[in-house]
Amino acid sequence: MVEPIVEQRRHARLRLQIPVFVRATDVYGEEFLELAKILDVSAVGALLAIARPLRVDDIVHLTIPSPSISNSGLIPTSTDPIGARVRREAQAGDIHLAGLEFLRPLE
Repeated sequence: MVEPIVEQRRHARLRLQIPVFVRATDVYGEEFLELAKILDVSAVGALLAIARPLRVDDIVHLTIPSPSISNSGLIPTSTDPIGARVRREAQAGDIHLAGLEFLRPLE
């Protein structure tokens, strides 16, 4: 009898859909900045849905767009880009799904 494979993760995934700007180089060597969507996220990685194919082991930079809600300076107007390495990539219809591992865990 074959035992079913149980996926064990170090960190829980949150199924949140988050729009992100992705700055990277695609499989054709073209640098780009594109709006994409994170489908789930954990402290150490994310699943990214994007129109362009990405290369496994390449680094991408993610920036979460956010409107400025205050001019007081008490709330930052932007956050630093989040660096991540592409660990896997697959096509799903007309989009690509990329499994990302953050270069530094989120705090």
